[in-house]
Amino acid sequence: MEIAYSLSIAFKSLQPFIIATIITFLSLLVAVRSFFKRPRKSNASGPSTSSGKDESKGATPSSSCNCSLSLNGNSDSAAFVHGGAGAPVEGSMVTADVSNVVAERQNGASMMEQLVPEITTHALSYLDYPSLCQLSMTNSLMRKAANDDNVWKALYHKDFTLEQDTVTPVNGWKAYYAATRAIMNVNTEFFNIIRDRSLPGMIRFWLNADYVKYNAVIFSWHLAFNLQQGVDFHVTDVRARVLTDMAWVTMKTYVDMDNSAFNMTNVFEFHHGRWYLVHHHSSVLLTDGDMEEHIVNG
Repeated sequence: MEIAYSLSIAFKSLQPFIIATIITFLSLLVAVRSFFKRPRKSNASGPSTSSGKDESKGATPSSSCNCSLSLNGNSDSAAFVHGGAGAPVEGSMVTADVSNVVAERQNGASMMEQLVPEITTHALSYLDYPSLCQLSMTNSLMRKAANDDNVWKALYHKDFTLEQDTVTPVNGWKAYYAATRAIMNVNTEFFNIIRDRSLPGMIRFWLNADYVKYNAVIFSWHLAFNLQQGVDFHVTDVRARVLTDMAWVTMKTYVDMDNSAFNMTNVFEFHHGRWYLVHHHSSVLLTDGDMEEHIVNG
């Protein structure tokens, strides 16, 4: 009894090993069986009758026909172009197609280079400013396509739709787009400074020049920040025009959308590698009702 019990314990301990061995053996049998049942290739140039040899001289094996059809699409059209030639012409077409592909790869040609420029411009017009800049850093081909002036013109009219169509940039649309986006960001910073009531920020924002009346301007902002809380303007209808070293931005601003809007104009000058504010104007935009009341009271 003790011997039988010890044998049962030993069998249970070896059971995983035995199962793994059986599975391995069965897998080996299946692999050997599938190897011997694998179909063997027929020898196309093997023994054949003399008539078969004669026929093979005047015809092409069916395998090349299937290959040419799969690559060239329509054997009838190929035969028509080459004067009614049969399968040998199709084989030469396959060889020519392969050689053309190899030649294109050796010459560095690609599908992007073969596109019509108008199609490339239209495709790139769907990209935004960061994506277009990242695309230009991938390779020389993408840099050439991304620097196309028509691409930046389309992007400019997409991002700055309120701009006038009479703009003719001197240095190209890419440079003008970058300058317009820069002045838009600077204009946004102006309203962030007002919202935060940051006098140091306003001091750095204005150009320190005599014709700007710099000291009087900074003193007026000092009073404004002390007398009222920070104002978060809602800005709409932003229009910008950028020259070589001067730019101006016009816009409508709202403190409360239920109240009248303010017409604002900011004029900037470019000095020492950055834009400075040199003039700010704000006035209440009178609505039709306010205009009638103003006329009556006047």
